[in-house]
Amino acid sequence: MIDIFGLGCTAVDDVIYVAAYPAADMKARVLRRERHCGGLTATALVAAARLGARCAFGGVLGPDEASRFVLGHLAREGVDVSHATSRREARPIQSLIVVDEARRTRNIFFDIENVFGAPPRSPSRKQIEGCKVLFVDNFGIQGMTRAATIARSAGIPVVADFESSDGDGFQELLSLVDHLILSESFALKLTGAANPAAAARSLWNPRRAVVVITSGERGCLFVDSSRHPPRRVPAFSVKALDTTGCGDVFHGAYAAALAHGTPLQERLRFASAAAALKATRHGGQQGIPTLTVVNQFLQKNS
Repeated sequence: MIDIFGLGCTAVDDVIYVAAYPAADMKARVLRRERHCGGLTATALVAAARLGARCAFGGVLGPDEASRFVLGHLAREGVDVSHATSRREARPIQSLIVVDEARRTRNIFFDIENVFGAPPRSPSRKQIEGCKVLFVDNFGIQGMTRAATIARSAGIPVVADFESSDGDGFQELLSLVDHLILSESFALKLTGAANPAAAARSLWNPRRAVVVITSGERGCLFVDSSRHPPRRVPAFSVKALDTTGCGDVFHGAYAAALAHGTPLQERLRFASAAAALKATRHGGQQGIPTLTVVNQFLQKNS
């Protein structure tokens, strides 16, 4: 059985480092360059796999070099890519990221042409029903909605990582998610609420298991069926070096803990620890901790 079946967003991030971002019409020498795999679903799956979950990717990619890079990377991280759908024109998000070493800022230029996310008519019902957790994002809403409908009908929890509400059918997809984890900024934008607690209450309904609003170094708060007011889980105090991908790591760690049957508050503490440890390391996916490291960290901070 697959613990986590992920559909949706993958990315290839080409990162160049410069001493300082140049003014218009000026040149800057590249100090070094790197290529990384990224994307909402891809990063969450890599995080979950490093944390001991059996993961599979079922999104759409193509035969191009960027797609092969993503599939190869996921496979090396232990993610089963045999369920991926291939379309000739499909490809991952491709980003060029320019990092200003002096200011420690970055500029991101991204291209989402021919990025399909979840396929509209696959994976099969049998494949979806063979997982413990379905992981969705907002790329390929039609396919995400179909998969989430099948999962909910089979009693399989659906965890979502949404960064945008654009696209026809988003509200229907949103209604199918029973483990809704949103960043504070997106939750406030989506609901028009004045604060995270109000946003959580607005997003809660009896068909959900939990609504979680993440607020970075201020931790997260959640609303569940206990009828308590929104409760906060504090963040761990760490020296952050790079917060790239921390939200996606939180989602992946949460999904891994959910698949393993961890109770809710322990699940949130586990996800918070994984995200905090990621922040202490440079890079996105390469900074994701292992299960052993997270467990040792939790023991030291119990």
